[in-house]
Amino acid sequence: MGKRKNSETMKYLVLTAILSAMVYVLTSFVKIPTHQGYIHVGDGIIYLAASLLPLPYAMLTGAIGAGLSDYLSGYPMWVLPTVIIKALSVAAFSSAGQHIICKRNIIALAPAVICCIGGYYLAAVMLYGDWGAALLDIPTNAIQSAASIALFVFLGFSLDKMSFKRRFLSAPKSVTKKEQ
Repeated sequence: MGKRKNSETMKYLVLTAILSAMVYVLTSFVKIPTHQGYIHVGDGIIYLAASLLPLPYAMLTGAIGAGLSDYLSGYPMWVLPTVIIKALSVAAFSSAGQHIICKRNIIALAPAVICCIGGYYLAAVMLYGDWGAALLDIPTNAIQSAASIALFVFLGFSLDKMSFKRRFLSAPKSVTKKEQ
């Protein structure tokens, strides 16, 4: 592997770790308890990761941060559904381009929300065996999604304003054509 590839991989791994930690903190410590769990804004960071990182790294960010939060918060039965749901929810986003907030990433919020609400509904049905009781989680999951979208849009616009992707995720200027 060339120097540029190593540098790029390291940059993605470091950003994955930082964003995973942010997902964990915003999911575990900034939350509102509900009848079966809690509402949090950690998904906003998962959407941000999906707009900054290539797909495998974004999937890891959501799976690690949210999965760890479920496990350490006393909800171990939710770890597997969470890992699957959060990893799949980032699939429609794009990290290509110079902006976080772009048409594709705004549109990607719809399948991400459907994946989260529908995924947790199906997981609740499987865990509890009661279709009706699982319906009670839909409004709280919708509120969680709306709050996470607001956080994503706020952070995305803020980072776009400071040209975050161009300044921090572009190839180093010292890399020559020969090294690529």
